[in-house]
Amino acid sequence: MTNMEEFEKIISLSNEYEANLMDEILNDRKIPHGIVTAVDSVFGGIEQMEYGWGYLEAPEKYRDEIIAIYNDIEKK
Repeated sequence: MTNMEEFEKIISLSNEYEANLMDEILNDRKIPHGIVTAVDSVFGGIEQMEYGWGYLEAPEKYRDEIIAIYNDIEKK
């Protein structure tokens, strides 16, 4: 059995640009994460209208660092 860390929702993402930028930064810093989109063609994007573009998930121990990175890019 592998020692996999449990992921949880850390931040909501507004669009694909934010997702790609966060993905690039977190990969550079070797922070494990996943990006989950609310886009679902079966429902014609209803979830995206209600819940936003998607969210970023990661282990809890990275929460503060990820939020700080996100807040920093939001200021620019």
